[in-house]
Amino acid sequence: MTAPAPAATPTSLAPTAGGLWRRARWYLAVLAALLIGATAVSALGQDRRYPPLDPRSYDRDGAHAVVALLERQGLKAEFTSDPTVTPAGPDTLVLPEPDLLSPAQLRTVAAARHRRLVLVAPGPAALTALAPGIRPSDDAGGLPYASVRSTPAECTLPEAVRAGSAQQGGMLYTSGSRGEGCYPRGHGYPLVGIPVGDGGHDVIVLGSGAFLSNGELAGDGDAALALGLLGSQPRLTWHLPDYSVPLPEGTRTKTFGDYLPSGWHWAGYQLAVAAVLAALWRGRRLGPVISENLPVVVRAAETTEGRARLYRRARARGRAAEALRTAAAHRLAPALGIPLRAGAPDPDALCAAVADRSPERPAGDVRALLYGPPPTDDAALLRLADDLDALERQVRNP
Repeated sequence: MTAPAPAATPTSLAPTAGGLWRRARWYLAVLAALLIGATAVSALGQDRRYPPLDPRSYDRDGAHAVVALLERQGLKAEFTSDPTVTPAGPDTLVLPEPDLLSPAQLRTVAAARHRRLVLVAPGPAALTALAPGIRPSDDAGGLPYASVRSTPAECTLPEAVRAGSAQQGGMLYTSGSRGEGCYPRGHGYPLVGIPVGDGGHDVIVLGSGAFLSNGELAGDGDAALALGLLGSQPRLTWHLPDYSVPLPEGTRTKTFGDYLPSGWHWAGYQLAVAAVLAALWRGRRLGPVISENLPVVVRAAETTEGRARLYRRARARGRAAEALRTAAAHRLAPALGIPLRAGAPDPDALCAAVADRSPERPAGDVRALLYGPPPTDDAALLRLADDLDALERQVRNP
């Protein structure tokens, strides 16, 4: 009596709906938690972000601290989005982004005759309109940009002399014949003052406004320099640039390359060539041949049987007979002293030597056995294998 067959179990690898839910529920829970957390953070952190050097910003790169100090000293500060509107009375106009002004606006600002005009990192167009005689230092063969660091004044400008060393850098300019350059760096100056017309009007060109920011104001003489440059008049007008307005036509925007010294470009090319050479040197090369252990060791008998089955399936009796005869000839030749020529013994010499060693076998039978026609059926192939085995035993043991 045979045992009952076990119940069939499903073999499909496709997951079921329950399995998918069990796998995905933890991922969905984590995703939901992340979405809830991001929503809460965005809802709680709806503080307004201001651009750098914005007098309304309390951030590290903002400029609220210097304006608060000036107002504490009695100065009246105003913020405007239109620099062409001239307030009543003498004032100081700060333009943190003069390159954003159109040519018409630049001409209007130049004609407004502000008592002091402070430009932060102006380009050639703004310099030509508002500070004639001052040019970027790269026109004089110097470095166009310098890192911001503590630098001594080394000039006679009263505000810089009172402040002493300050955090200066950024764009570098030439002072011209009428200007006064302070905080020299190489062939240029990050602070240049130049008188404009008569009546005590002047323009201050800054290579960087970093010393005006909240984070840098307490270092070195930054606060004294900022209060001296911006607090010389009873009124301060600070322009709030509109960054959504496109640059005027023909204005070239500053790129990262403009802030790099000219010699650094060649250093970059040399580093690129060195990197390519290092990659070629350390690239993958073919190493020496190494031996590896075979994953599976197959006995010789199994290999022979497998090849015999292949021959039998293909009915390649002639090929099998040729393999048997060639192997027998290669084993008999060294035993009889017959040399191999082109990888095989000479048939006539081999047959003669075998006939001499086995007198009971005629030379014709030996040739037919070693070099005869292929067998016609499997039985003939088996007889051929037996006869070759018997012949080899007779030759080795006469």
